[in-house]
Amino acid sequence: MSKDSILIVEDDEDIVELLAFNLQSAGFAAETARDGYEGLAKARRNPPAAVILDLMLPGLDGFEVCKELKRDPKTASAPIIMLTARGEEVDRIVGLELGADDYVVKPFSPRELVLRLRSVLKRHAPEPEKRQVLARDGLSVDMAAHRVSLDGAEVALTATEFKLLAELFQSAGRVLTRDRLLNSVWGYEFEGYARTVDTHVRRLRQKLGHFADMIETVRGVGYRFKE
Repeated sequence: MSKDSILIVEDDEDIVELLAFNLQSAGFAAETARDGYEGLAKARRNPPAAVILDLMLPGLDGFEVCKELKRDPKTASAPIIMLTARGEEVDRIVGLELGADDYVVKPFSPRELVLRLRSVLKRHAPEPEKRQVLARDGLSVDMAAHRVSLDGAEVALTATEFKLLAELFQSAGRVLTRDRLLNSVWGYEFEGYARTVDTHVRRLRQKLGHFADMIETVRGVGYRFKE
């Protein structure tokens, strides 16, 4: 797939046609898959710029597809927007914990979905950084290469997790509120919630192992990276 190709994994033919038309009108190429297994195969064969993923899919549901995409180094960096009729908070939280970047509930506005897609693509795009490498006590963050290593061993982070770690690391010693992190990492007022930040911080700490305590919780305010 091209760098502007979006993979739509959705079993409803009318929704597929609606999404494909709106994406193409917005300048994207649209690739489609009608079930979870087909979606995984297409994503692995030709990694897309982003994935629009239905939750209730035949064969393999959207949660499992998301989990597999984030496990595979070839597709881990592709942002995922979950598209589903299930709007319960627990489903949104599970999707975010598995690595989804956004969550849109049916029925939805195609124009809003395209705007959300542009937003996730923008925040995943490489950006020039003031410092190229951040390092301390065995933790190294290479800004240009988007690579994190712990005691010399590389750690696989999603693009959002990397951006969150970099934001905290660059502001070491300062408390960053959840609203500030939502704005700087997610790039817009993410539907709802500060729990989005908490979920990603928890996943990030798990991946940082014994470096996890470098990210301190400031109760009732936000987070701080140790000086």
